[in-house]
Amino acid sequence: MADRSLESMSLPLEVRARLAELELELSEGDITQKGYEKKRSKLIGAYLPQPPAANGAAAVRCRLQHSEGAARRMLRTANFGVCDIREAAARERAASTAGNRPLFYFRFGVDQALPQERRTPVTPSSSSRYHRRRSSGSRDERYRSDVHTEAVQAALAKHKERKMAVPMPSKRRSLVVQTSMDAYTPPACSQLLDTSSGSEDEGSVQGDSQGTPTSSQGSINMEHWISQAIHGSTTSTTSSSSTQSGGSGAAHRLADVMAQTHIENHSAPPDVTTYTSEHSIQVERPQGSTARVAPKYGNAELMETGDGVPVSSRVSAKIQQLVNTLKRPKRPPLREFFVDDFEELLEVQQPDPNQPKPEGAQMLAMRGEQLGVVTNWPPSLEAALQRWGTISPKAPCLTTMDTNGKPLYILTYGKLWTRSMKVAYNILHKLGTKQEPMVRPGDRVALVFPNNDPAAFMVAFYGCLLAEVVPVPIEVPLTRKDAGSQQIGFLLGSCGVTVALTSDACHKGLPKSPTGEIPQFKGWPKLLWFVTESKHLSKPPRDWFPHIKDANNDTAYIEYKTCKDGSVLGVTVTRIALLTHCQALTQACGYTEAETIVNVLDFKKDVGLWHGILTSVMNMMHVISIPYSLMKVNPLSWIQKVCQYKAKVACVKSRDMHWALVAHRDQRDINLSSLRMLIVADGANPWSISSCDAFLNVFQSKGLRQEVICPCASSPEALTVAIRRPTDDSNQPPGRGVLSMHGLTYGVIRVDSEEKLSVLTVQDVGLVMPGAIMCAVRPDGIPQLCRTDEIGELCVCAIATGTSYYGLSGMTKNTFEVFPMTSSGAPISEYPFIRTGLLGFIGPGGLVFVVGKMDGLMVVSGRRHNADDIVATALAVEPMKFVYRGRIAVFSVSVLHDERIVIVAEQRPDSTEEDSFQWMSRVLQAIDSIHQVGVYCLALVPANTLPKTPLGGIHLSETKQLFLEGSLHPCNVLMCPHTCVTNLPKPRQKQPEIGPASVMVGNLVSGKRIAQASGRDLGQIEDNDQARKFLFLSEVLQWRAQTTPDHVLYTLLNCRGTIANSLTCAQLHKRAEKIAVMLMERGHLQDGDHVALVYPPGIDLIAAFYGCLYAGCVPITVRPPHPQNIATTLPTVKMIVEVSRSACLMTTQLICKLLRSREAAAAVDVRTWPPVLDTDDLPKKRPAQIYKPSNPDTLAYLDFSVSTTGMLAGVKMSHAATSAFCRSIKLQCELYPSREVAICLDPYCGLGFVLWCLCSVYSGHQSILIPPSELETNPALWLLAVSQYKVRDTFCSYSVMELCTKGLGSQTESLKGRGLDLSRVRTCVVVAEERPRIALTQSFSKLFKDLGLHPRAVSTSFGCRVNLAICLQI
Repeated sequence: MADRSLESMSLPLEVRARLAELELELSEGDITQKGYEKKRSKLIGAYLPQPPAANGAAAVRCRLQHSEGAARRMLRTANFGVCDIREAAARERAASTAGNRPLFYFRFGVDQALPQERRTPVTPSSSSRYHRRRSSGSRDERYRSDVHTEAVQAALAKHKERKMAVPMPSKRRSLVVQTSMDAYTPPACSQLLDTSSGSEDEGSVQGDSQGTPTSSQGSINMEHWISQAIHGSTTSTTSSSSTQSGGSGAAHRLADVMAQTHIENHSAPPDVTTYTSEHSIQVERPQGSTARVAPKYGNAELMETGDGVPVSSRVSAKIQQLVNTLKRPKRPPLREFFVDDFEELLEVQQPDPNQPKPEGAQMLAMRGEQLGVVTNWPPSLEAALQRWGTISPKAPCLTTMDTNGKPLYILTYGKLWTRSMKVAYNILHKLGTKQEPMVRPGDRVALVFPNNDPAAFMVAFYGCLLAEVVPVPIEVPLTRKDAGSQQIGFLLGSCGVTVALTSDACHKGLPKSPTGEIPQFKGWPKLLWFVTESKHLSKPPRDWFPHIKDANNDTAYIEYKTCKDGSVLGVTVTRIALLTHCQALTQACGYTEAETIVNVLDFKKDVGLWHGILTSVMNMMHVISIPYSLMKVNPLSWIQKVCQYKAKVACVKSRDMHWALVAHRDQRDINLSSLRMLIVADGANPWSISSCDAFLNVFQSKGLRQEVICPCASSPEALTVAIRRPTDDSNQPPGRGVLSMHGLTYGVIRVDSEEKLSVLTVQDVGLVMPGAIMCAVRPDGIPQLCRTDEIGELCVCAIATGTSYYGLSGMTKNTFEVFPMTSSGAPISEYPFIRTGLLGFIGPGGLVFVVGKMDGLMVVSGRRHNADDIVATALAVEPMKFVYRGRIAVFSVSVLHDERIVIVAEQRPDSTEEDSFQWMSRVLQAIDSIHQVGVYCLALVPANTLPKTPLGGIHLSETKQLFLEGSLHPCNVLMCPHTCVTNLPKPRQKQPEIGPASVMVGNLVSGKRIAQASGRDLGQIEDNDQARKFLFLSEVLQWRAQTTPDHVLYTLLNCRGTIANSLTCAQLHKRAEKIAVMLMERGHLQDGDHVALVYPPGIDLIAAFYGCLYAGCVPITVRPPHPQNIATTLPTVKMIVEVSRSACLMTTQLICKLLRSREAAAAVDVRTWPPVLDTDDLPKKRPAQIYKPSNPDTLAYLDFSVSTTGMLAGVKMSHAATSAFCRSIKLQCELYPSREVAICLDPYCGLGFVLWCLCSVYSGHQSILIPPSELETNPALWLLAVSQYKVRDTFCSYSVMELCTKGLGSQTESLKGRGLDLSRVRTCVVVAEERPRIALTQSFSKLFKDLGLHPRAVSTSFGCRVNLAICLQI
């Protein structure tokens, strides 16, 4: 009846095709009968007789729910919205008339049938809500600000952000011709269509109310889809024309209905991430036409096979659809599927109640001396150059040196004036055309000059000032992939730089393409390179003269600054700030005309630029510039030039003083009495005081006076912050403070004594600059004034400072417009202060002290640590013997929402692996003891492999990036996460069911968090293990002594390879009974008393252990002192005995004598030992009763060991844990009584102790014990024993493997002649002590491969202190 009624109805072709598709899906079992009936009723419902609709013609409704606070949940309805669209389409077709009127017109975002108040405008902000993190506890706070915009621009410049898309499965569906809108379903619909199975079609939409999304996730998905349609490209097609759109997002969805349509365009695969600007989809079909005219979409291959043949079969179309589904990133990145509230998962660290807190009064801002007004000071720096260039043209301005230390060129003030004018004229008039010059006043140009050519740089710099052009000095790019070069290019691009000034030699040295052109460096704008040598420049006309005016607020130059994250900012310095800064330096340093100054610093920036290029010209001084290349050849060159030229001032860094000390060999011709000021540019580094003191001690006899050394503090933003003034009073000592480093980590000043190790000695950096005001504010939060005993960030208010970060108004406001506040919240001044980036305080007498930098600050567990302090501590551990040229980098990485310290150093080429790890262990110990902080990772790389700065230092941000990317390629690594990661996640809660945010990764499935990997369950494995019946090892031993008394458990070999001793089950049981009697009768011990077992590796140790268990005592195995080194090894034994609170000490008669020897008495007082029992003489009787613990959770033994950092740690092992551990090893290694296992390990802690003493008793296998000390006399003992006893499984340590590799490397042929055969070895497990030594295991495998050892037989166990064998490969 229904079929007849359908035949009588005039259904459109699309509806008939959809009905045919439903019948096909029903016949193939894709949907159920109930689902088929529901979908069929929806399709034909529009054509059945119905009451007239109240609202007239139906329209397509996409109802958007804008609920901002609703939780983002996945839609649980199926096929949402499909029937609504199809029903509306059918009604539209029924109501349409003949002509060119579109049969279906849909404009996304505007529903013409909805009332005005119900229309929801679709904005980019609404669609962007889809990308927000869906966790209420998310840290990702979105807000609009200049800072965020600038951060986004900087991130775009890096081009390093790549999002990974998650491919989702696609539902199998027929591609019979449909309407375009059937395929172009909103994501809220298509997602469920694509991901649901056939059985889910039973839950089809019922009625209008269920066709509307009710959850906010659905609304967000719908908004996102509509926003993509608005901003994305969809092609509008009419009967007369068709428009091609390559790679639109709509084409992916519309392509599903083009199965029988020939698409003419065979283009490349589309870029699905881009959309064009079309705003609507309009599809017109001429009435009566059965053939569909397809628009020409760029992604033509979506409906074609690989060779361009249109898809005509159903199977090939489905395959193509699956391929396209996998290609397009239509789902969020993988990380968005894991939305964890880490704040709830991590252990919350409680602040230390005893931490020091500031107690002083609120500090007062410190005002510098009045900036004096000198009548002959020039109105601008250009005016000063004009004065000296015309009045004293022959006065020397700058002398450059070659690599031999000889004068290379002398630049006079006359030459500087004329050549600067020439450069200014050519910049303004010879670049571009007269109508369109390339450079106008106010434009920015780059200055690219090498560090050995200060004269050319000086001419170009003053040429820019005369032309009123803003110079941007940068470093010379040596290759296209220089460290940090991309960020320099970003700065140039943001400054609008199109011209780069350079010298002839530098231009020739730049990398060239095969055609001779300078390539465009990565991230750089396209530049015109302009050579400033006079021979390449045109002479200015006689009537041309630069316009020299008084200093104003125009930008004078831009100095680049590299931030902690590697981004490069440009600090703008105005002309009035430039002039005022020169005046302040002149007053503070007492500069006078014609003084000579030796400059070792980089003349392009910072102190080197301010003193050697700017202030020197203002005062007509003579600068002797020492290039860095000369310093590398001759570190004493700057001292020699001071003596040669009788210089009054020298600008150096503490490293220059240090290397001069190293190279100093008591030269007789050195006289430093002419120096009145030795400016230490990095005086802000608190560790520079050691170089200053050492330099003074050596050269004080050469005429150097104490008051001459003048440290200064500076920053790119605030220029010179403070400088120590030269004084004539030699009796006035400089300021110095000894501060507790523990207090500094909490930002508190506490004076301490120099005798302690954990102190920081700091020297003052002088007084506040003339005309400036300084204060210290708290580094985090609002800028509140610090207390007098509190460390804060120094802030300066002065004219002589930078004014902004070029083009970055948001960051400028945070740095250059700071208003410090009092505790009451009132600002201390109406004028803004500038953050210097320096951490310090103002001490007595107005002296400024700096303890670190904000860029080097690492906040670990709420405590502040400075990278310079960590570097100084690491270098103090034998720096000259190990670290290559002191090249070491310290930074922090974020792990579990806290910073962790990473140290990367270059090791000397001749360092061995053992030397490396000894040095690293000592570094960890030093940092732990001095700074009380753990190191997350210590990595060593080969020499000269870390990224370098242009001056040869380590590029910190690039090194950190390589570390995070895993591209550092270290040769040695020591990871210590257990010492620093203390806020571990809480135990994972098992999800009751897999929720909508589930994802499969490998074989692990979870609800919200990735599940853990787990081994086999010990309780569910059925085997014939009779030992499982017993809860305690003592019971297992008694059972074996009764059932298999003559079964040999242990065989001990001596150095000759013969059996020195052996133990059967009965022998071990009887001996343990005797030891238990001795403990109870002679030792008078009770249940739970601790007993230290000081035995050499052997049978006695095993018997003593089980004797303690029989007596109810808790054994602690301790390595005995070495007879040749009692002084250092005996204190460790004593410390373990004391820490473990041992009531008794059991050992052999030989070690008893050793403990009472003179050498031992000199190291440890004999009277402090607990009672010592000698087990060589045991009683004959048996105990009345063998102790049985009342609870399996009671203590079985203590496992003590010394960690890499030198810390003694003890782990408590219960009886239950011991039995479970032995059982897991038995199952993993397949141990049973007929097996033989060779063990060559130290049996005192960790897995070595368990294998040596416990496993044989539990599993019943025979252990062949080989003491590692015996290999010192016979390196082949272990391998010969393995071969002789035909052992399949053996355990060793790295030291044993290394001993065999070194001692037997040249004896493989002789060993083969002696019958050594390792072909039966199935597994050779190295019990790792602290680190994987891959090179050693590979060398061992390769060396003994000829003796039959299979390379895959060698493996390494992985464990930690509290879990001795996390992984054990057998």
